[in-house]
Amino acid sequence: MAKVIDGNKVAAAIRGKCKTRVDALAEKTGVTPGLAVILVGENPASAVYVRNKIRACDAVGIKSYTHRLAADTKTEDLVVLIHQLNADAGIHGILVQLPLPDHIDMERVLETISPDKDVDGFHLYNVGGLVLGKGDFFPPCTPYGVCKMLESEDIEVEGQNVVVVGASNIVGKPMAIMLMAQDATVAICHAKTRDLAQFTILADILVVAAGVPNLIGPQMVKTGAVVIDVGINRLPDGRLVGDVDFEGVSKKASYITPVPGGVGPMTVTMLLENTIASAERTAAKSQK
Repeated sequence: MAKVIDGNKVAAAIRGKCKTRVDALAEKTGVTPGLAVILVGENPASAVYVRNKIRACDAVGIKSYTHRLAADTKTEDLVVLIHQLNADAGIHGILVQLPLPDHIDMERVLETISPDKDVDGFHLYNVGGLVLGKGDFFPPCTPYGVCKMLESEDIEVEGQNVVVVGASNIVGKPMAIMLMAQDATVAICHAKTRDLAQFTILADILVVAAGVPNLIGPQMVKTGAVVIDVGINRLPDGRLVGDVDFEGVSKKASYITPVPGGVGPMTVTMLLENTIASAERTAAKSQK
């Protein structure tokens, strides 16, 4: 039976260290990290995510500033707000909650955020830094959280066969790059992959971020594999489930993450980590 990796427990340990860093920074430099969160429209799921992020900020001492905008906000107005936040010395991180309404040019919005404040890690500069492994870049929060979970259990990544299911810019692609940087052999599967099981069965570490409930069954997983379920799907009966058949796969895997309570809390925690790192960098530059 697989050991369940408790995302809440791992996140709590990291948040404890975050609070210590925030306190030390304030004491040494008088700087308190500040995070601006922009929410456009009334998407209920997005509103919940934003509320969780604000609570998490409060718990570690990060100041949070929420900007709630109407669903019909124009791209231009959003860009103007981001320019103002870029210029605000009290803001160290800017987060635009996705998804945005369809009429907004998401690419333009994300590229307007200063790379120094792009704590989600979506700006081209940060993506380039991730690919090259150079510079002070911010890694995207979900894959960063997955790496921290593997680290927390001392799971060896070097030399392992890793299969990532899902090729999004937010999770799949950066996840593959981060694991390659740790010398894993990585395959990425996606919606057009033929016979998914022939790939997943080879994985020592399987990361699933496809957004399809119970996509991965026990017959698709090697005995003793580490299974990280990034998916979060709400079923018609209201239950939250991942992309992995937890009951079946946990009988074969060596480690598995639950949904909820797995990768989700880690994503928010790495947002805090990136925001604090941004404030620390800013403070260090001002002292030179």
